[in-house]
Amino acid sequence: MLTQEQNEMLTRVGPGTPMGGLMRRYWHPVATCHELKEKPVKAVRILGESLTLFRDRQGRLGLIGQRCAHRRVDLRYGIPEAEGLRCPYHGWLYNGAGRCLEQPAEVAGTDFQKSIKLPSYPVEELGGLVWTYLGPEPRPLLPRWDLFVEDHAFRMIGTTEVPCNWLQCQENAVDTVHTEWAHGRLGQYAIERTGVTDPRRVEQAQRFRRHHLKIDFKPVAVGIQKHRLVEGQTESAEEWRTGHPMVFPNYVRIGQLGYSEFQIRVPLDDMHTWHLAYHVYFPGEEIEIPKQDPIPAFDVPIQELPDFVLGQDLLCWVAQDEICDRTQEQLGVSDRGVVMFRKLLMEQIEVVKAGGDPLNTFREPAKNICIKLSLEDRGDLSNYRKGSVYYNNTGRHSPVLAELDELMMKGAAAAKAKALAGALK
Repeated sequence: MLTQEQNEMLTRVGPGTPMGGLMRRYWHPVATCHELKEKPVKAVRILGESLTLFRDRQGRLGLIGQRCAHRRVDLRYGIPEAEGLRCPYHGWLYNGAGRCLEQPAEVAGTDFQKSIKLPSYPVEELGGLVWTYLGPEPRPLLPRWDLFVEDHAFRMIGTTEVPCNWLQCQENAVDTVHTEWAHGRLGQYAIERTGVTDPRRVEQAQRFRRHHLKIDFKPVAVGIQKHRLVEGQTESAEEWRTGHPMVFPNYVRIGQLGYSEFQIRVPLDDMHTWHLAYHVYFPGEEIEIPKQDPIPAFDVPIQELPDFVLGQDLLCWVAQDEICDRTQEQLGVSDRGVVMFRKLLMEQIEVVKAGGDPLNTFREPAKNICIKLSLEDRGDLSNYRKGSVYYNNTGRHSPVLAELDELMMKGAAAAKAKALAGALK
């Protein structure tokens, strides 16, 4: 249980708040490249600030204030031009740095134009996402986590705007035993109530229902490594020996056979979170992967009786209220990962207050080429079963599952052939 003051500190993310100060030391995604290709101007809400993201006609990105300085028109309706974004009302033109370049109706030769500047933030593209940094200079490097930069992979991105605070979404990453209930029992109940007869969906829910015999949480360089041992496993199981990481402050890394995934929880404001399920599939070096320009992105809905994994998480997060009242919690021994995470947040808030760099701040380019993470091995690709991609964490909402399944089947066939050739030597 937290005090009201502690709960406020860990949940409020606006300018001037302790958690807002910590979160502003990190780069955060604000859009997918897919959505900007469809529409080059997007209204952005991030850490309690309202902004406008755009791509000009030269392909350059800008992230500037929400409203034109002239008559306060929302620039989400702006017109992208070669040199920036033009206000649709009176034609004031802004570049990516927020500087006003033109005021068509004003007298030429005055300094009025030079005095106008909107707030602006740096933006970069990486892994099919557009990122921004809202903190003080000098800014750290945008972390090149392995899933964003590894070659020969097929990617897709599921996104959801969740009407609740970011912390209850991220605490899920260190709440290990929820799996057997939210994904096991609730998953099974949703299947029963909605009349799903797919045997593999039933099998998935039954697998999640296995009781946890042991759980463990260990501090590691990137955050917290999680370990679990469930019924039917021995202590030699990869999930117990290796586990997978919660990457501080707002990622979790998970995986299954042939794929790995980041789940990213971006605080939009105190009561809204942008959730990204960043899927990366590895069909094998022998398989030709089509060019993805851009990486496909799709919406993942919040449902009352979800029969897919992320949907069950989304339901539980929203069901904790807009901001979970942690003063009323009754925590048990199984919640020690949640307690560890909260203490880590408080420690890193103090690091920032003291002028230091918080955990997972990268400033040396040589160490930021590809940041590898430790994750359990879920088996050889040759074991891939046709249609398995339809049982991923975002369910059947991706529009590219048929294409992906074909790639993975080719990968499985190549892996089997390779194993057979090795056995015959």
